[in-house]
Amino acid sequence: MGVAEALTEFHTPEQLGADVVLYVTETCGYCRMAESLLRRRGIAFVAVDVTDLPEARSWLIEKTGRRTVPQIFVKAASIGGFTELAAMDRSGALATALAG
Repeated sequence: MGVAEALTEFHTPEQLGADVVLYVTETCGYCRMAESLLRRRGIAFVAVDVTDLPEARSWLIEKTGRRTVPQIFVKAASIGGFTELAAMDRSGALATALAG
């Protein structure tokens, strides 16, 4: 898997096996910001476009309790959205989570 891989079929983070999985939509600015942050850090991720995947949106709501995107999973654990990702990056918690 390269630095970024984009999918248009729904898969859970566990099924994908990637350290970082983003659930995004086509028109989400925060989604692009999250992708950009990860690219700048050289962190490989998989982005799953859930724009036209209602089953994925339902799963995300059930799993995270949130209706917004991006929904970001690190090592299959939900961390929240872009704000939480950026905070983890600033504090060093993202690097620590990926190293463990």
